[in-house]
Amino acid sequence: MILSSGDFAFYPWESSTFSYLGVKFRHLTSLKERKNVLDFFVRTERFAVLGLERNDIESRVLSECVNIGDFLRIVMEEMCRKQAVHRWMEKTPDHALYISNIKQSIPDALIVHIIRDGRDVALSLANRGGRRFLWRGRSQLLPSGVFWKWIVQKARAGGRHIGQDYYELHYEDLVTKPREMLAKLGDFIGHDLDYDRILRVGSGCVSHPNTSFPQLAPASPFNPIGRWKTQCPLEELAMFESLVGDSLEELGYSLSTSTQQRRRPPLSMTASLALYVAQLEMKVWIKTKSPFGALLVKSRYQM
Repeated sequence: MILSSGDFAFYPWESSTFSYLGVKFRHLTSLKERKNVLDFFVRTERFAVLGLERNDIESRVLSECVNIGDFLRIVMEEMCRKQAVHRWMEKTPDHALYISNIKQSIPDALIVHIIRDGRDVALSLANRGGRRFLWRGRSQLLPSGVFWKWIVQKARAGGRHIGQDYYELHYEDLVTKPREMLAKLGDFIGHDLDYDRILRVGSGCVSHPNTSFPQLAPASPFNPIGRWKTQCPLEELAMFESLVGDSLEELGYSLSTSTQQRRRPPLSMTASLALYVAQLEMKVWIKTKSPFGALLVKSRYQM
């Protein structure tokens, strides 16, 4: 929607700059390190879609870049120059874990956190195969819900740290009240998010919504809200809400099961889900704090 509003560089992909490049290339204070990240980046698919040549960014990367935030900013600013626009944005979901780092290295950055009902998020993740855990058991929905709770809490904590440059927006409100919500978001980012123009331009998923339920799209109007109401078995839903219901309610989502229906998970499941969270925390620590972080990132810098 923001890309369709005008004066933003067209970049509808995920950059993964902090979650991948920043892990693989942590230190950019020397000329050699800056050459290494540049040599790597210009051979990737992400660079190929930018519409840039190496010489568009090389001199600035080698002379100005001291951290991965500088690298992203330089690339995006040069893309703005090529497209004759003034602003840029990017939307990597895993960057929710790097909000403080982003703000520190790009001081004028504004963070928009779009929060969605965890039941729909978990259902979508489970439909795509679920999250990767050391041990997942039979249910993909429950660990996906725990992941949703964990990453939303991480993002909100990062948002509290940076204060007024962080903005929360509920996905469901954006879908059902787009004019009202876009007006508020436009005030936050200082840009006219004209809904009629956005519909006319229709960049990316404005015209072609992303969905993990493609088989449903041709049969009925696209409606991404509340799929869990018809696709989650009651027993699993009750267990789900017993695990993450506190976060759902904290964010303003009503629970659908009664206190009597919700029951504490078996001790074995509680222990397993605690292990999932420990695994997530350990992975972040290894990626950001240990010298072995690069081993955890994907071997191929994919789109």
